[in-house]
Amino acid sequence: MLPIDAAAHSSRWRRRHPCEKAVLGFGLTLCAVCLPPWPGAVLVAAATLAVLLGPAGVPGRQLWRAFRIPLGFCVTGAIPLLFEVGGARGLVALAPDGPVHAGELLLRTSSASLGVLLFAFTTPVSDLLPRLVRAGVPAPVVDVALVMYRISFLLLDSISKIRQAQAARLGLTTRAATWRSLAGLGATAFVRAFDRAQRLQTGLAGRGYDGTLRVLVPEAAVSGRFLASTAGLLTGLVALTLVLERSLP
Repeated sequence: MLPIDAAAHSSRWRRRHPCEKAVLGFGLTLCAVCLPPWPGAVLVAAATLAVLLGPAGVPGRQLWRAFRIPLGFCVTGAIPLLFEVGGARGLVALAPDGPVHAGELLLRTSSASLGVLLFAFTTPVSDLLPRLVRAGVPAPVVDVALVMYRISFLLLDSISKIRQAQAARLGLTTRAATWRSLAGLGATAFVRAFDRAQRLQTGLAGRGYDGTLRVLVPEAAVSGRFLASTAGLLTGLVALTLVLERSLP
């Protein structure tokens, strides 16, 4: 199990309805995208971090380990805005407003990523996918997603064991040996993926699979107080952003 999935299963908000956490997480993401980068995105990021580290109880180290990957994509996407190509000042030159646009994009994307991580750190996929059928998503689509979710962890576990076996057999001692081990790892994982899929199909057929995977979903009621608090937080962020935007230079 990935660390973010383990954190979601042990979250303080695990028993809350996914709809509540979706409204909060994606509401913060929408505010980060729609509000001005300064000071809107900064306020949204601060509020999201406060919720993640406070009421949601996400450990700071786990949050940073998960956030640094999307943050890398955010930085990579902002760097090209620093330069202009084929302009009057040369083939490649620093754009006049490049730092401003790059900073604004970085603020928007990083704060929006925190909103998505809020939902991911508090909502296990196994609690979310079965409820999508009630929301109108076709059952076969949800079934395929559940199966792929399960197989992905099996394959990750197999890859980890193969990697450990290669290291124990000195398959990672030199660069050439590492490349050979990597090729063998890819080939073995490819074969095992088909083998796992075939075994899963055989198992489902033996259990009378009729096209729908029926799973038990933990009962959870939507809290009106939680939704009201979420609406108050989002409204407060929007109002504070508009006020600070007028008063700050």
